[in-house]
Amino acid sequence: MIFSLFFGVYSICCLLPIILVLSVSFSEEKSVLTDGYRFLPVHFSLEAYRFMLLDIHQIVKSYGISILVTVAGTAISVIIMSLFAYPISRQDFPHKRIFTFFMFFTMLFNGGLVPWYLVYTQFLDLKNSIWALIIPLLISPFFVLVIRTFFQTTIPPALIESARIDGAGETTIFSRIVMPLSLPVLATVALFSTLNYWNDWFLSLVFITDNTTISIQYLMYKAMLNIQFMTTNIQAQQGFTQAGGSMNLPTESVRMAMCVIGVGPIVFAYPFFQRFFIKGLTVGSVKG
Repeated sequence: MIFSLFFGVYSICCLLPIILVLSVSFSEEKSVLTDGYRFLPVHFSLEAYRFMLLDIHQIVKSYGISILVTVAGTAISVIIMSLFAYPISRQDFPHKRIFTFFMFFTMLFNGGLVPWYLVYTQFLDLKNSIWALIIPLLISPFFVLVIRTFFQTTIPPALIESARIDGAGETTIFSRIVMPLSLPVLATVALFSTLNYWNDWFLSLVFITDNTTISIQYLMYKAMLNIQFMTTNIQAQQGFTQAGGSMNLPTESVRMAMCVIGVGPIVFAYPFFQRFFIKGLTVGSVKG
């Protein structure tokens, strides 16, 4: 009872910032500036969303890019990391220490930003390519080690040995035995990979120079910079006013509207993976 009450209160505390963000995004800019943030809008307004939807075509295009990158990147990432983690989890793999050290070494050291940039732009020639948003985040050494540890501690060697006696090859063992039994860890890694891909804006900043393949997060980042420029630069204000515009740009409410637009689809990721958490706990067993 105490634990249920504690986690119930904790869940409400986690929901309060989301409710506050929604409230401010639907509030009038003047009321936000005068009354501050409120959990219920003092003056309801859709001005922030109207401002965001002025470039609806670019938003839809960036949404498509982010969804494609997130789905494809997560799927490929989980497969590649599992393929790397499985051999180094096997006691009969003679080179597992070398490959484990190689993966662990990359957690501690890297070549630096400039060599990293040159590899993707000069050697792989991925600039302005959608693969530039996928490949850099494909492999996380930490997640590889997590999957390897799960394989070692959860997949019984006797199960693999019995499958080999029955004539199953390594590909069959991995795809039909190891992977189904590893759904909990794979779903967890997939969830974090999904968050990494969806929230990433740095790769678009570094590798994308046009607006055709930028992610929704980078688009929101650019929009926020444009708003700050318009509200702080005197020359820009004068030019905007002379053009017949108004400088009553929504700033605080737009920030919150950006959060709503950017975080919307990712909210549904956890319920999707939760199904696999439960399913993975009940798949397969070792018969004695």
